Amino acid sequence: MNVRCLLQPIILFITLSVFFAVTAAPTEASPPDFNGGVLNENTYEEVFFLESYPITFTGKPVITERQSKDKITTTYRHNLTSANGDKLVRNVVFETTIDNRTDKGQTTSKTTVKSYSEKITTTTKTVYTLEDFQFSQATVTDNRPASDYYSGDLVGTKLYKVKRPYITTGIDETIKVHMTGRNMGYKNFWGATETQIIEYEIVGNSSTTFVTSKVSDSKTKTLEYQPHDPSFSSFTGGHIVISNSNMVGEYTYSYPYYSGTRSIKLSQENTPTLERLIVPKFRDLNNHWAKDHIEKLYSLGVFDETSQFFSPNTPMNRYQYTVGILKAVDVRVLEDSKNNKRVPRVPIFKDLNVKDPDYLYIESAVEKGIINGVTPEQFNPNARLTRVQAVAILVRALGMEGRAPSPGFRTHYRDDHKISEWAKDSVYVATELGLVSGDEFNRFNPQESLTRAQAAALTDRFLQFLEDDLQQNYRDDILFN
Repeated sequence: MNVRCLLQPIILFITLSVFFAVTAAPTEASPPDFNGGVLNENTYEEVFFLESYPITFTGKPVITERQSKDKITTTYRHNLTSANGDKLVRNVVFETTIDNRTDKGQTTSKTTVKSYSEKITTTTKTVYTLEDFQFSQATVTDNRPASDYYSGDLVGTKLYKVKRPYITTGIDETIKVHMTGRNMGYKNFWGATETQIIEYEIVGNSSTTFVTSKVSDSKTKTLEYQPHDPSFSSFTGGHIVISNSNMVGEYTYSYPYYSGTRSIKLSQENTPTLERLIVPKFRDLNNHWAKDHIEKLYSLGVFDETSQFFSPNTPMNRYQYTVGILKAVDVRVLEDSKNNKRVPRVPIFKDLNVKDPDYLYIESAVEKGIINGVTPEQFNPNARLTRVQAVAILVRALGMEGRAPSPGFRTHYRDDHKISEWAKDSVYVATELGLVSGDEFNRFNPQESLTRAQAAALTDRFLQFLEDDLQQNYRDDILFN
């Protein structure tokens, strides 16, 4: 059969992160505040619409976050100016209460405004002062082994008092801003993206302005191969990780005296950071079709080989593959064990050894529902890994097996009848996600054993999905379609 056909599309340039270098929580991504602004490490930028024309403000971002038990306090302090000399001073504190529902594998949170002050002074001496700010945001996060997925909704009302130098009637002018919006995002060890969409209805004494802000924050890590030019060397090249972070945003607005809708685009990008990885030195991969996949995973620490020979054409076993996937998506397995001082004395399966340095990865995979034993007492660690087993592990790690149709469906593969009922959901979802496809005869070949090379290619594609495909879905498909 054509292995490369089954595993298409395989991307030779892959965006991922270095799991062994990440010892803290997964990468976070979040647009700043709820005003549609974007930032990098030096500059914050947003557009103000309460005047009769849009004003773009910029300044240095000042954001602090403090967590205490189940509460997170986030403070935004902005001292911004426009190119014409308009000024905006804002201090807002949000408080988020977190409820970890470990029994459901989910987390809910609620955010409210704790304190606020805001004042805008234009070059015409008009002053806008924030008199009241009511805000509520609710978010739910589905905590899956390979990635967290979350979605939230928000509502808010801002009340501004306006003083204009040429108004002497003594009647206070007020502007009320109604906000409704939603946010959606994911975060994992390979990257994170959050996209926020907010509708603003700005109601003045005699007119109403409508504004929509769309802003997305993304953090990615790109793995590139760098050749080593000198010929007198112990290696020919290695991989470098380039970490990038950027925000893109767009305001669309409609003033009552404008014809049609106009837009303003914003973007900010952080300075990339670089990290070199260990150099693979396998001697049996020259001209092998899976050489790039294997060397990338070895450099990332997913494959922890000590020999100079990878043996790409030998079968991959259940134990090695499960450990590799857990290393790729949940490095905290061993750290959590050390923190809890938990030393297991009895293995969860009789044919496993608790003294094996990778044993806890298997235990964690079973606890998270990523893999099961072949019987209640046997894991069969050295058994050959089949294609259907490998796909089931990946889809369960993503937590997406529930996205398959109601039971009783058929996949489009010619050998659908050979796919076990317990694995059909995973095969369907993996195919829809583009993780796998059939051979030239549209067969899935579920019971065929995976070689170590095939397992490496499939894992490589899985990691590329975690970063590249998710970012496409959570940012580009929402903002640009």
